[in-house]
Amino acid sequence: MYVTLEPCCHFGKTPPCTDAILQSKIARVVIGALDPNPLVAGKGLSILQSRGVEAVFGILEEDCIRLNEVFFHYIKTGKPFVVMKYAMTMDGKIATAEGKSKWITGESARNHVHQSRHRYCAVMVGIGTVLTDDPMLTCRVEKGKNPIRIICDTNLRTPLSSRVVATADRAGTIIATSCGETEKHRPYLDAGCEILMLPQKGSHIDLTILMQALGRRKIDSILLEGGGELNYSALQSGIVNKVQTYVSPKIFGGRLAKTPVGGTGVSEVNHCFRLKNQQITWFQEDLLIESEVEYPCLQE
Repeated sequence: MYVTLEPCCHFGKTPPCTDAILQSKIARVVIGALDPNPLVAGKGLSILQSRGVEAVFGILEEDCIRLNEVFFHYIKTGKPFVVMKYAMTMDGKIATAEGKSKWITGESARNHVHQSRHRYCAVMVGIGTVLTDDPMLTCRVEKGKNPIRIICDTNLRTPLSSRVVATADRAGTIIATSCGETEKHRPYLDAGCEILMLPQKGSHIDLTILMQALGRRKIDSILLEGGGELNYSALQSGIVNKVQTYVSPKIFGGRLAKTPVGGTGVSEVNHCFRLKNQQITWFQEDLLIESEVEYPCLQE
């Protein structure tokens, strides 16, 4: 038997995998990576070896960890694995100078985004995206599951007529805000939204504390589909683990046209946010570059 992750040895949602392996009299088990969960953490391997199973581990370990990146991150930190996703033109624009963005990429690339919404537990945007695009943020893959929708809205400006509020009874919706006026919360609560109160850091909600709160709610992964301001704040806060960059063979131009990452930006080249381990996938004429974010040790 070949497995990417060490077989579990405890009762959870299912009985121990080690019991099933022993009952099936499997003689050899090849394990990619040991399970970081303290309930397992080498115990599954030891149980198999003690019962005479030839069990080895560390085979293609880095590849297996990458396959299980959400699980490893969540188990180790208790916080969601965050994937920052955006689509841009060859000249780095996410919209025209007039703010038009439908559509930058083709249908194949957009379908892949919906597969990501199915894969990850939640999707997160800022209030700017809600006001500009009025998105649904649902999954349009056949038989796919809708992600929990998280709106970062410091001052609680999400329109009650917005599609995320209007459909909150059908898809989980969390509005993360610093607005303490409880009378303003009531219409959102009545619509089926959850209000998550958070302190501010500067002029926006504290994204680090938001990740801690979402982790406690068992949200293990987030697809960040924000605009430039939220993307920069997320990088500054050190919450982004991976970047998905869809690149379309188009050029928009326009000095005022928006770019994927806004904010104040870095002042020195060596202060940049570094990316590593790039992987490239083609979706017809569009290109997807997936990269891991490499933070200085002091931010980890």
